Amino acid sequence: MFDAIGTAGSALSSFHTWLDVIADNIANENDTAPTSGKVFATHYAQAAEMPAGADGVGGGVQIVSVHESSTNGVLVQSPNDPMADAQGYIRSTDVNLSEQMGNLIVAQRAYQANANVVDRAKATYEAALSIGKGV
Repeated sequence: MFDAIGTAGSALSSFHTWLDVIADNIANENDTAPTSGKVFATHYAQAAEMPAGADGVGGGVQIVSVHESSTNGVLVQSPNDPMADAQGYIRSTDVNLSEQMGNLIVAQRAYQANANVVDRAKATYEAALSIGKGV
């Protein structure tokens, strides 16, 4: 029964990291640079299951790496920008705000669901302890 809190706890940690990655991407959505420069690269968190213990119960999930896309970004025509080259282009980040907002909703709901698992497991343990006390 205690495995529920451990499994949900590992998910909470993983979803917290994913939320941080998404927030970083959204915060840098408007990053620009001259065409010769580099811009913010979109980050992606990669999760993997943790191996089962000796009892055969899964160990939860963990973030194994955070990858980033190319720092080349995309060329955008912005002739009035002071960083624009002779053709009027600047380099902009490749962060897709729609994708990030969708990921944000999924990560938030998954985080909340795992927090609820911890709360319910705690309530179950407390009920079991009160039964044992004869209350």
